Amino acid sequence: MTLTLAVIVAALVTAAGVLVVPAGAGQRLYDDAAQFAAGVLAAFACFAAARDHTGLRARWRLVLGVGLAGWAVCRLWWIVRDVLEPQRAAVAGVADIGFVVLPVCVFLSLLAMSAWLPRAARASLPRDNVVLVIDSFLITGSLVALAWSALPARIFDELVRDPWAAGVAAAYPVADLLLVVMAVLLLLMRPMWGPARGTLWLVVAGVLAFGCSDAVRLLHLGGGVLGPVGAAGYLLGPALLAIAATTNPAPAALPVVRAPESDWLHLILPYVPVIATGVVIGVRTGAGGQLTSYEAYLGWLGLGLVVARQMFTIVDNTMLLARVSEGQARLHHQAYHDPLTGLANRALFRERMVLALDAYRRRGVRVALVFADLDDFKLINDSFGHAMGDRLLRAIGDRLVGCVGGDDLVARLGGDEFAVLLEKRVDDADPIAHAILAALREPFVIDGHTVAISASLGLVLPDPGDTEISADILLRRADAAMYASKRRGKNGLVRYSGTGDGGLNADLPHLLMRALAETPTDYGFAVHYQPIVSFADGGVVAVEALARWTDPVAGPVDPDVFVTVAERTGLVAAIDDFVLDRACADATALAETYGRPIDVHVNVSAARLGQQGLAEGIFDALARHGVPASRLVVEITETRRIPDLPRAVEVAETLRRQGIRIALDDFGSGFNALAQLHSLPVDIAKLDSSLTDVDVAPERAAALCRSVVRICGDLDIVVVAEGIETPARAQALAALGCDLGQGYLFGQPVPVHRLAALIPTQPGPATAARLPT
Repeated sequence: MTLTLAVIVAALVTAAGVLVVPAGAGQRLYDDAAQFAAGVLAAFACFAAARDHTGLRARWRLVLGVGLAGWAVCRLWWIVRDVLEPQRAAVAGVADIGFVVLPVCVFLSLLAMSAWLPRAARASLPRDNVVLVIDSFLITGSLVALAWSALPARIFDELVRDPWAAGVAAAYPVADLLLVVMAVLLLLMRPMWGPARGTLWLVVAGVLAFGCSDAVRLLHLGGGVLGPVGAAGYLLGPALLAIAATTNPAPAALPVVRAPESDWLHLILPYVPVIATGVVIGVRTGAGGQLTSYEAYLGWLGLGLVVARQMFTIVDNTMLLARVSEGQARLHHQAYHDPLTGLANRALFRERMVLALDAYRRRGVRVALVFADLDDFKLINDSFGHAMGDRLLRAIGDRLVGCVGGDDLVARLGGDEFAVLLEKRVDDADPIAHAILAALREPFVIDGHTVAISASLGLVLPDPGDTEISADILLRRADAAMYASKRRGKNGLVRYSGTGDGGLNADLPHLLMRALAETPTDYGFAVHYQPIVSFADGGVVAVEALARWTDPVAGPVDPDVFVTVAERTGLVAAIDDFVLDRACADATALAETYGRPIDVHVNVSAARLGQQGLAEGIFDALARHGVPASRLVVEITETRRIPDLPRAVEVAETLRRQGIRIALDDFGSGFNALAQLHSLPVDIAKLDSSLTDVDVAPERAAALCRSVVRICGDLDIVVVAEGIETPARAQALAALGCDLGQGYLFGQPVPVHRLAALIPTQPGPATAARLPT
């Protein structure tokens, strides 16, 4: 609408000048006055629009307004001359140089717009602007040379009569052409927001309007006063520039820009007019024509600009190759290094092991592997947070690097597992491993906190003549030796010595996988039960089913050890399913032992809670053994974070609708925090032993425990205190409002046939009760 109105007003003013105002001095005064008014109004519009923007968006509008104001001032000077010298000749004067202010300001405005517009490539803004200016001058010079060659010679004969006037008059259309080329290059080469494209097109249209009148004025230089029709561009041009300044409001959010359609266009476009100009000049000179001095100057100018453009292209290519090389090096480093510690990752470590073992098989070059697993690292994350745990891992990596030589490779294999590959100092493998143990035993000071940590290490060297050993076998042996260290009490070193020593160096992941893939009971798996009792009278209200493993090769394996192995090897679900099936199968024996049906708690890893098929598997086990769903309590163990909480809530609700209750195990440690009470449909919260040691730290622990019990009471959640080992602790917890407890005070986990020994000989009235619903 605004554009249409501007065109109509310009047309009406032009028509009035032609039809109403008499030709000659009066018409020239009318035209100058109308153009002055157009320039003033356009400048005012640009200044007003600049106040509504900030930064570069305001800057280019201000600069454009200054240019239009300067142009209007020159028109005012012409008005004064029209009044004082009505019959003056239509020749260019020194004051006409002031008209150059407008193209210079439009040029600066386009550079400001270029800085505001997004760029497709990461290049510096000054470099982009220099290339834009070179391309604009290159294309403009080529087009001027083409026009010079194409125009009739008589036109130039008329112009050379007054070289000064011709030069000044010719500067305007050439400047207009340069600005149009510059704006079109921005439109073609830059990704752009839609409204910004509209603004640029208005600038192009405005400059073209000026250019048309400037070209007519140049050709009409010797013909007297320029008429209203020829000067119409001086009315329409300011109007279009003013409309451009008032459009393209600041977006409320970051705009989505459209990328340039063709990258190759940016490369070849500046050279198209250069080639065309060369062809035309070549044809002329081939036909016997002579180059004028102006054509020669333009040719040399074009050649210089082409050379400059090529220099920038060479620099661009060099920078591009450098960035590609840096990117490849960065990607290679990311692919083979741990992002947290900067150490080698599992992929790089395995490649180095393959190369080292190949040298061992071919040339007998010895190699040694140290595998380290931090002891109880989860407690660090639980106590200080994961950010502290990450900083501790980085510090541990630094100490490991300090314990080995420059030719040895230290890697973080994942989580809290590290490995060291020794290739040069194999004879010092044992001293180096002990040095690592000693280094890790030294406390770490991180953010003002003193943190103590230890590690269990496994050391392995290939047996002499073992030519069939592979990287996987070597790493598995080191892993087995590390677990042997953990079974010995942690914070120690075990050297792998084969599997014929009674099982200390047994391959636990392999043995666990074999046991769970076949019949777990044939490989030493069993389910033990630990009572959950009432503090009031010691009556048993439920039992918790717990997995135990005594492998024929490895011997008794601590639950913390084989559960950790199961988590690493993806076998936790198999252990959970085995315990669930055995607990349901033992339901009859449990009822006979206690003289009534009794509730059974079965652990399920938090990582499984949202997985497909969990609820169906639980329902199948209950139906297979004829156990009522109301007798089953599913305990969510907190070793891993719940990956899909909405799905986990859906599964928990499905279980509860069938009568199964949900308990949070080890509440108060790890991931089972207060947020889980709000997010999950929980019936029971089992307080971690760190919250129930009220007899050891009565003030702090009692305050925490009392608060949790009160919160759970408000949410109708039953509280079970774990880790009850002394009567004093049981009495203190009962005084704090906790009704139920579990721990060695009431009995250790035992097979179902030994539970009778744990039943009180004189049970109170609560003995026949069940866990509250």
